[in-house]
Amino acid sequence: MAEYLMDTNHLSPLVTLHHPLRHRFLKAQQSGHAFALTIPALTETLFGLSLTHRSRQNLAEWQRLMPGLTVYDLNRTDAEQAADLQLQLRRQGWQLGTVDALIAAVALRYNLTLLTTDKDFSAVPLLKQENWLRQLIRP
Repeated sequence: MAEYLMDTNHLSPLVTLHHPLRHRFLKAQQSGHAFALTIPALTETLFGLSLTHRSRQNLAEWQRLMPGLTVYDLNRTDAEQAADLQLQLRRQGWQLGTVDALIAAVALRYNLTLLTTDKDFSAVPLLKQENWLRQLIRP
C-alpha cells in the first residue's frame, strides 16, 4: 500500500463533503493507503480553515478526519536536512520556503510520496510527489 505525506493544498479540501479530492482520499484510505502530515502543514491547515466563513463546520469535520492521519513531529535532523535542501536549491537558482523544506525533509526521511500542487518541490532530489488535484480536474 502507498504511504502519502499531504501538503496543505491537499489537506484543506478534505473538509468539503462533496469535493472530489475528499472522495479519492476516503476511498484510498479504505483501501489501506496511509496518509500523514507534518506539524507545519497542520498549522497552515488549521489557520486556513479558521479563516473561512464556515470555520466552525470545517474545523468540526477536520476533527472527524484527524484520527485517520499520522502527524509527524519534526526533529533536529529534519531541520538540518531542510536547511541543506534550501541551500542546495538556492545554489541552483530555486527558492524553497522553510515550511516546504521541512515538509520535504519528512517525506524523504520516511520515504513518503508527497501530495502537493506546489511546483517548488519539483527541484527536490529524490522526492516522490503526486498532484491529485490536477488529476481530478483534468477533462
